[in-house]
Amino acid sequence: MHSNTADLVTPRRLTLRRATEDDLPAVLELLAETAAWLNGRGVRQWPAGGFPAVRIVPLIGEGVMYLLDGEDGPAATLALDGGADPEFWTSADRPDAALYVHKLAVARSHSGRGLGEALLDWAGLRVLTAGRRWLRLDCAKDNPGLQDYYRRQRFTHLRTVDLPHRASGALFQRAGGLRGGVPGSPLPFVDRRGTAVEPVVEHV
Repeated sequence: MHSNTADLVTPRRLTLRRATEDDLPAVLELLAETAAWLNGRGVRQWPAGGFPAVRIVPLIGEGVMYLLDGEDGPAATLALDGGADPEFWTSADRPDAALYVHKLAVARSHSGRGLGEALLDWAGLRVLTAGRRWLRLDCAKDNPGLQDYYRRQRFTHLRTVDLPHRASGALFQRAGGLRGGVPGSPLPFVDRRGTAVEPVVEHV
């Protein structure tokens, strides 16, 4: 699979690619929509109005922000990098043994299609490509529903870091690969040549 662009085969064709400077408004809109939805449900995961551009521009510049394009516009976004939040992850966690998911957001018009799960599986494959072991994330410490969602995606809750100035703090990880190395769930991705990506299983 090409590391920059992949196609997601669904009833409506989607293409995953690195976000560019021109995509900044679309990424900000996706994040703001998701932030408003979360806050409307009483979840303080993200600022109610979304993120300021100054928080997202560096991610695009570093090439770690991705956009999932649909035929009717952007469908989802996420950032994937090796940047462990030092307020959450300690040296004992071996931060360099993982890649970290940030800013995962699916457009409400595309909710219920399994795009979040597919993007997490894609991120798990990138973990293996990078020669690392874990896919990690942090989420709202007071949102059991969201935490249960990640548990259903085969993530394990490691601990919750309760800092008064942070809404997030529930730390999760799973092994790299598809659903943490569980076979039987092939990714619905093809590369630019239309070649199907075979499931990758890491034995740990």
